Amino acid sequence: MAPNWDRLIRFIATDGRELRGQPILPSPDFDVGTTTEETGLKAHVIDVKNNDIFDPATKVTDEQVTVKKLLGPVTTDEVPIIRCIGLNFIKHIQEGGRTLPPYPSTFIKANTCLNDHNAPITIPKIAQDNQADYEGELCFILSRDAKDVPESQAYNYIGGYTAGNDVSSRKLQRDPLLAGTVPQWNFSKGFDSYAPLGPQLVSTSVLPDPGVLTLCTRVNGEVRQESGIDDLCFKVPRLLSYCSTGTTLKRGTVFMTGTCAGVGYAMRVPQFLKPGDVVEVNLSPEIGTLRNGVVYA
Repeated sequence: MAPNWDRLIRFIATDGRELRGQPILPSPDFDVGTTTEETGLKAHVIDVKNNDIFDPATKVTDEQVTVKKLLGPVTTDEVPIIRCIGLNFIKHIQEGGRTLPPYPSTFIKANTCLNDHNAPITIPKIAQDNQADYEGELCFILSRDAKDVPESQAYNYIGGYTAGNDVSSRKLQRDPLLAGTVPQWNFSKGFDSYAPLGPQLVSTSVLPDPGVLTLCTRVNGEVRQESGIDDLCFKVPRLLSYCSTGTTLKRGTVFMTGTCAGVGYAMRVPQFLKPGDVVEVNLSPEIGTLRNGVVYA
């Protein structure tokens, strides 16, 4: 169900208030993720009712303010859980030497993994031995509870799209001495700050088909991942329908739909994240660039 806004950002205004707003794009191709105090991006304030960005009474107002600092579009209070899909880009599946799966592979991240745009990805001590990795992803958020949703109705439950980074600790995920005999995902991907989202939410009224997007991940300016979202093995409607089968998915649930080929551990010479690195996940042109630096705890 499309909300009463087209695009939503969360930000600190020049007057010091933390607000939600609909950005006033200076040009159709403006990348919201490049917003700084110097760019002077303006936004119409969104009047959020009942602390719910998808409430039918939530409206875009005429009040205009200037963005000083861009944050992530949603908070932990608004996201009950993050549902993630593994091995969902065809080329990424082939990259790992696997065959295409018959059903989506799912895992979860706690909402405590959420991280803002431009906030640091903090690698804990347990994961600092050359194993932190990036995974640029298309994400979507539910605007209402969903259960047993047919694929034909899936878009009626989606409130918006954004970019995400499913940060992962590979040794804790894959090393039998640390992960056990079966690779595990929840612990290795579940640390605080391991799910940055941003830079904005884009409504389904603006972006009815995310398959037109191109995903590009850069580390320190170097392109590491690049793929059309149309390479997804399981498209958005299939993911929502499958995951809602017999299960109530709560309003505000975020889906991370999987990453494409080019992750650090799969490179000929593996490249893991280290302090000072900057990871950018771009979904062009409609969503823009999510940017996060890397630090050690």
